[in-house]
Amino acid sequence: MRIPVLGPKPHLADVFRTFPETVRPLLEYHDLLLRGPSPLSIAERELIAAYVSGLNACDFCFGAHQIIAEAAGVDAALFGELLEDIDSAPVDNALKPIFHYVKTLTLTPAKVTDAQAQAIRDAGWEDRAIHDAVAVCALFNFMNRFVEGMGVESSEAVRAGQRQRNAEITDTQYRDFGRMLGIE
Repeated sequence: MRIPVLGPKPHLADVFRTFPETVRPLLEYHDLLLRGPSPLSIAERELIAAYVSGLNACDFCFGAHQIIAEAAGVDAALFGELLEDIDSAPVDNALKPIFHYVKTLTLTPAKVTDAQAQAIRDAGWEDRAIHDAVAVCALFNFMNRFVEGMGVESSEAVRAGQRQRNAEITDTQYRDFGRMLGIE
């Protein structure tokens, strides 16, 4: 048990309710980054979030964002294939350099290269797409460490709740979660 006040099997909601001071701006940033204007679709940004979480073996975040990405239209089979091998995964070729970039940024950040960023541009993306992919990657590296450090675990019951809560994609999905918890 990492944080005794949270109990033996805390949910992210328990962490947010116990330490609410920073939740509102964190959830607002989630909505701005994952739901705001971007050259990357909501599905693509949620797929990046799930992918980074999968690389970090953060079961809670991987499951949550896999569920949201699927609700946004991503095929359930894609997640495992993408984690196994980006190049053979059935993802749009224009996205593959983005996934290579965020993989390097997640696993060996000091090894990100200008050539990787240029490969994203060469695939037809503007610099805003690089920014948004990097920001999603950074946010989920943070969230993965936060969730794991606080001892948050997933389960079939947790995923069932996540599926029910995230069946519909909204512009304020993350702040709505905060409101549901009484944090606003």
